[in-house]
Amino acid sequence: MHDKLYRINHYLVIILFTFIIHLIPCKSLAQYAWSELLMDWMEEVNVQEADASINWEELLEELHDRQEMPLNLNTATRQELEFFPFLTAQQIENIQAYVYLKGEMQTLHELLLVEEMDKRTVDMLMPFVCAIPGTQEKRIDWKRLLKQGKSEVLARLDVPLYRTRGYSTVYQGPPQYHSLRYSFRCKNNLYVGVTAEKDAGEPFAALHNRKGYDYYGFYLLLQDIGRLQSLALGNYRLHFGQGLIVSNNFLNGKTQQVMQMPFQHQGVRRHASTDEYNYFRGVASSLRVLPRLSITAFYSHRTLDGTIKNDTLVSINQSGLHRTETEVSRRCVTTLQMTGGHLHYSGKWLRVGATGIYYYFDRVYAPQLPAYAKYYQRGQRFNNAGVDYSLRIPRLSVDGEVATGIKGIAALNRLQYSPASNYHLLLVHRYYSHDYWGFFARAFGEASRVQNENGWYLAADISPVRKWRFFSSIDFFSSPWWRYRVSKSSQGIDFSFLGEYMPTSRSNIRASYRWKKKERDLAGTNGKIILPYQHHRTRIQFNYSWNNRFSMRTFADYNSFYITGQSLNRGYQMTQRIVLNFPSIPLQLQMQASYFHTDNYDSRVYIAERGLLNTFYTPSFTGKGFRYSGLIRYDLKEYLMLLLKYGETNYNDRDEIGSGYDLIASHRRTDIQMQLRLRF
Repeated sequence: MHDKLYRINHYLVIILFTFIIHLIPCKSLAQYAWSELLMDWMEEVNVQEADASINWEELLEELHDRQEMPLNLNTATRQELEFFPFLTAQQIENIQAYVYLKGEMQTLHELLLVEEMDKRTVDMLMPFVCAIPGTQEKRIDWKRLLKQGKSEVLARLDVPLYRTRGYSTVYQGPPQYHSLRYSFRCKNNLYVGVTAEKDAGEPFAALHNRKGYDYYGFYLLLQDIGRLQSLALGNYRLHFGQGLIVSNNFLNGKTQQVMQMPFQHQGVRRHASTDEYNYFRGVASSLRVLPRLSITAFYSHRTLDGTIKNDTLVSINQSGLHRTETEVSRRCVTTLQMTGGHLHYSGKWLRVGATGIYYYFDRVYAPQLPAYAKYYQRGQRFNNAGVDYSLRIPRLSVDGEVATGIKGIAALNRLQYSPASNYHLLLVHRYYSHDYWGFFARAFGEASRVQNENGWYLAADISPVRKWRFFSSIDFFSSPWWRYRVSKSSQGIDFSFLGEYMPTSRSNIRASYRWKKKERDLAGTNGKIILPYQHHRTRIQFNYSWNNRFSMRTFADYNSFYITGQSLNRGYQMTQRIVLNFPSIPLQLQMQASYFHTDNYDSRVYIAERGLLNTFYTPSFTGKGFRYSGLIRYDLKEYLMLLLKYGETNYNDRDEIGSGYDLIASHRRTDIQMQLRLRF
């Protein structure tokens, strides 16, 4: 009886939220806040790529920096515009053509006059750009530039209001998470920063962390200084071509933004986030040797966590966690060095690049792997080389890359055709041989590893009538060798559809569907029985915004998972989110409530949630329960920001959460997160 009343009360809370926000009057038409539009895009990526691990921190950090110092569209280069992941190649070319043919923009509202620039894209772009007429000074006055520089300190503290089993047995530190970041920026020319972090369960200024934090990072980046395109010292990231050789970039995946896939920032970027694995450490530099020819060289020397047996590296740990004696014993046990270069030619219609890298461990890397990983990388010294290209003519673009290494070959080619400004068609073919070794590769595909995959991907993004937009794609993929949980060669189909209706500039309705068919081993048969399975995911979402003071989002998911010959598993969730901005005081309030109900892990649901500054949180949920969160943000002019977030998950079908050292002896999990930002 108590549980029944508990569920009824929570249903009433969600219904009440929805009822109240529909009573709020609308007095004027207004556009979506850019943050809400960006949230739409990030949620779509997370829902579509639910099985992938996506780190949003770097992308959000760079968008935040660009918002503080907007890019002048009258002097912006194509490479600078390619930074924005929501712009297509055609839109970038049209912006530059408009400035060249019509003259300098006087206001940002002229973006609506640029061919193929729809209002949604303009709304997302406007916070990050400006239109300043007049010739800009080319020579850099460093004395004046340094005086105009801005410093920022960002501190974060997470306090869990629960204890897991690990803290009473093996964890060596307190359960609080803490990070501290300092950054200094001079326009778009100079970036300097330091990052320090302690994960939950790690000691602070004690035991193996006597110097304070568990992780320290430093970066210095110079950009656009004469012929010097970039110079990075410390921690940095790289991306060339399609990512078949080296990439630390965020990937759009099989979403509506796949149309922008080849137009990501190429070259060297700083690594400012708390990610302890996905970066290089050393020096990298890009130099423009001729007007259309540039060369990049880089060197990295860093340690990695892993397991050593008989002086052989048998595994690499990517988590960055050092909470227990075992995890500490795996800390910085091996050294990885990498060097290489990239030669790039950029013409009006054609781009061609060549990349080569050489890397080696200080000991033999021989992972102890199961049969499905028979062709995974092993050895001590490796290399990769490849060529990438990009051809652009009106309405048509062809992009691709071919790469090889000690073993195997990888190729990715795509053809995009836009017969009209609101019609975009895409064809992508990928071939990653079963024995291709690309340790730093990260590219488009069904799996995260660039190996053992062949596929054809077709997509269409169209707006046949005003206020309507549709996206649909289908991917046919296969693997010649075994995969995880598939003890034979296999194949699959991945189909998705997204429809969006925008009745006014302040609201939209979105519906999406995804169907995936694959194969996997039947549990308990040791791979002797392999059955196909089908997974259906459906989402309906309604967004509304009023005068940038109020926004709401209501969405519901339903998914089903079926293995041939077994029972159907289902899962669903319903979520209501409200964001309030108060005009009289610099205060923002965000609230979210969700109910979820799933049969098992296969039918799990993902619920996107606003996080702290430059973070995005998308946990998965299994079973039955509720999730609440609330966030309060206060800004004192531009100098101080205080942020507090409270989150709680209640399960109705269990008395314990998690397992092993992460076991919580309760049906409830509650967290408090705090963030402080100072600018000077």
